[in-house]
Amino acid sequence: MHAVIVSGGKQYRVQAGDVLKIEKLSIEAGSTIDFDQVLMVGDGSTVQVGKPYVEGCKVMASVLAQGRHDKVRILKFRRRKHHMKQMGHRQYYTEVKITDIVTGS
Repeated sequence: MHAVIVSGGKQYRVQAGDVLKIEKLSIEAGSTIDFDQVLMVGDGSTVQVGKPYVEGCKVMASVLAQGRHDKVRILKFRRRKHHMKQMGHRQYYTEVKITDIVTGS
């Protein structure tokens, strides 16, 4: 069984046992979270598509860790102008493990 959930403005296709790095959520490591914004649920040949969300369906996950991604280097350069600017950014994330997908029917 798989589902498509929304978290942090992004969509993720998940199954039970998947480990995801999603946008930072203010939840402590070791706790559980329920994603109730489920766009689609599929199980083999049967597929339920929500309008916009599937009613009565939720995806349960446990929070493994909070962290930061690797640094993304930004380089702005103007040729022949003696101008170069370097910056960097590290995005925060929450690592979750999908434990179960519960359907309404």
